[in-house]
Amino acid sequence: MEDLLKRITINPMVSRGKPTIRNMRFTVAQMLELLASGMTEEEILQDYAYIEKADIQACLLYASRMANAGSITVFPTAA
Repeated sequence: MEDLLKRITINPMVSRGKPTIRNMRFTVAQMLELLASGMTEEEILQDYAYIEKADIQACLLYASRMANAGSITVFPTAA
């Protein structure tokens, strides 16, 4: 599971330092909003060709860690 979290990057030069997927301008928050709106994984993968299934899983794992204040994970900033 920790390998999934490597897909989440924080880079002050990308999306103002918000957590993003693989240092792209696609934030974790955007992914969560798509899922919350009812889009399925399959629909997201079809609409965003550069997104991989593991990216979706990484966003969900990241969100679960952030929601659990007892186990917040610190991520190194991307180079």
